[in-house]
Amino acid sequence: MGKLDGKTALVTGASRGIGQAIAELFAAEGARVVCAARTVQEGDHPLEGSLDRTVETITAAGGEATAVAANISEEPECLALVEDARAAYGPIDVLVNNAALNYYIPTVDYPTNRWVRAFKINVHAPFILSKTVLPDMTSGRGGAIVNISSGAAIGPGRGPYEDQHARGGVMYGASKAALERFTQGLAQELSAHGNITVAAISPSRVVPTPGTVFHKLVDGIDDPRGEPPLMMARAVLLLATEPPEKVNGRVAYSQQILKEFGWIEDAVGRGVETAGSGYSQI
Repeated sequence: MGKLDGKTALVTGASRGIGQAIAELFAAEGARVVCAARTVQEGDHPLEGSLDRTVETITAAGGEATAVAANISEEPECLALVEDARAAYGPIDVLVNNAALNYYIPTVDYPTNRWVRAFKINVHAPFILSKTVLPDMTSGRGGAIVNISSGAAIGPGRGPYEDQHARGGVMYGASKAALERFTQGLAQELSAHGNITVAAISPSRVVPTPGTVFHKLVDGIDDPRGEPPLMMARAVLLLATEPPEKVNGRVAYSQQILKEFGWIEDAVGRGVETAGSGYSQI
């Protein structure tokens, strides 16, 4: 039996990278997976990956998945996405807010419209989607909401600063810090139900994906310093399936929490060798 047999999962940003890995692992564990993103067909986006490829990979392996194209920067499309997911497979048991956006531009040059759009995807969409699926979970069936955060939420701390290079990560870090605060706030609000988990997870190391390669955060998909997408997918699976009393409100790091629960033997990176964000310490 799979850990998600009979469950319906909605995964945003499932066309490539971490989202694709989550969707594939969830399907392998028995979930009916709704894969959401803007890129439907290969070639629709400059980066490799598409919803069609993710769904084809899942179905070829014997899993069940459907693709829903959605621009989650807009509330009507978030609402339509949830309705399409319910129409395909019924009430939502697991929501994974994985989709994210950044342009890596120093703040002084950051176009306001891009800043606002990134916050819409990184913070507003997780709020809207969570709010919209919660009636399914609070009806008594329970469920899990897992938000994908980032080591960028840790921030540089107070000055003076030896490293004075501007790398354009201010917006992304701020939005992920907001997502972590949202995670713990919502977890507390829902704790009275007893059967709902709200948690956030970041990679312990940078994950080589088409996006991180494009932004030169890693030296290619096979960069040995990176962490495979499956590591994050397993950490998301852990948070979505462990009892809420063990993981509700957790802001954690992939290898750290996998080792804590005995899913892996050795761990490195954020949360293990270095401290995490303030929210991960609470």
